[in-house]
Amino acid sequence: MKVCRRKALALCLGYALLLLLAALNLLEYKWRREPRRCGEPPAGPRHQPPPPPPPPGSRGPGSARRQLVYVFTTWRSGSSFFGELFNQNPEVFFLYEPVWHVWQKLYPGDAVSLQGAARDMLSSLYRCDLSVFQLYSTAGAGKNLTTLGIFGAATNKVICSSPLCPAYRKEVVGMVDDRVCKKCPPQRLSRFQEECHKYRTLVIKGVRVFDLAVLAPLMRDPSLDLKVIHLVRDPRAVASSRIKSRHGLIRESLQVVRSRDPHIHRMPFLDAGHKLGGKKEAGGGSDYHALGAMEVICSSMAKTLQTALHPPDWLRGNYMAVRYEDLVVEPIKTLRQVYGFVNLAVSPEMEKFALNMTSGPGYSSKPFVVSARNATQALSAWRTALSYQQIKQVEEYCHQPMALLGYERVGSPEEVKDLSRTLLRKPRL
Repeated sequence: MKVCRRKALALCLGYALLLLLAALNLLEYKWRREPRRCGEPPAGPRHQPPPPPPPPGSRGPGSARRQLVYVFTTWRSGSSFFGELFNQNPEVFFLYEPVWHVWQKLYPGDAVSLQGAARDMLSSLYRCDLSVFQLYSTAGAGKNLTTLGIFGAATNKVICSSPLCPAYRKEVVGMVDDRVCKKCPPQRLSRFQEECHKYRTLVIKGVRVFDLAVLAPLMRDPSLDLKVIHLVRDPRAVASSRIKSRHGLIRESLQVVRSRDPHIHRMPFLDAGHKLGGKKEAGGGSDYHALGAMEVICSSMAKTLQTALHPPDWLRGNYMAVRYEDLVVEPIKTLRQVYGFVNLAVSPEMEKFALNMTSGPGYSSKPFVVSARNATQALSAWRTALSYQQIKQVEEYCHQPMALLGYERVGSPEEVKDLSRTLLRKPRL
């Protein structure tokens, strides 16, 4: 009997407690509720957490995600012309060889040891943090770097166009005269950085990243949307162009040659004073290093191509290989493929520009200067410029990437000189 009474008492107390809690909640609601006019929508929560900041890879609320592109290539592969396909596009913020600053500041570091610093610089630049240039400025202590102090500034369409400079307009497709651009008023990097944030597409072209895996942390970064375009060219043509411009590349050639693995048994360099056809090589030691650098360049190229053939998750769908030879023979078709890969629209003006740049009168332009060139001569110039011994040395260094990219090796001096015979095959990529 006592047990039943206790249960009944407990139930009554519990019921009373629930009623009390309900009444308190009702009073609190009436106390907090704000009066409003008839037809006015209910007020939202009084304390809303602030929205999260937009990721670095986007342009803010309601805007499309930014497309980041790295043109991965090496010296003398036609990258200056290829870069102009982005530099001239009004929708693209383009940077030409920014890692040059790293190599200059940290000289004489070898190519491999500078890879980490190169990646760190790219990571900042892809977030439009252009203050990183100041870290590698050679202007001197206490001097602030300006837009005209950036490598390649004299032909950069953003730097030389309105609103940074009245000389050009970004929306008008056409080459920039460096003599005109050098007269532009220097702007603070912060002003250049403001322009960077206005563009949906940011493209950086570089020749100083040797291993594609160096970019893996950036390509895995969920806040970035980075794609890689691998621009390649026949290594024999690259070697020929390196010798032609050997004096302008001597520092870089030395830095690259220092990266050779000393434990690998290799074919010896051609001696700097080697006699070919009774004439002493005019280039001397600079030719020696220009050819020697091809071993490191082709070794890294072979490694990258093997990675592309069996792409890891971070690379799948984010990599495209472009042969320079295809670009100069079919410029409009290649332009459309490249732009489609990075989600850019092809305008008639850009098609006309690409076509004109591959329909020039000849191939005698100075090194490091972008100009219209004859496509046929561009493909075969190395066959008359290099000796047969030089060709065989480059083929020894580069036979692996050549096989993957469809560059056929030669069997005799006569075969080299027979320009009616093409040495270009379908690539395996």
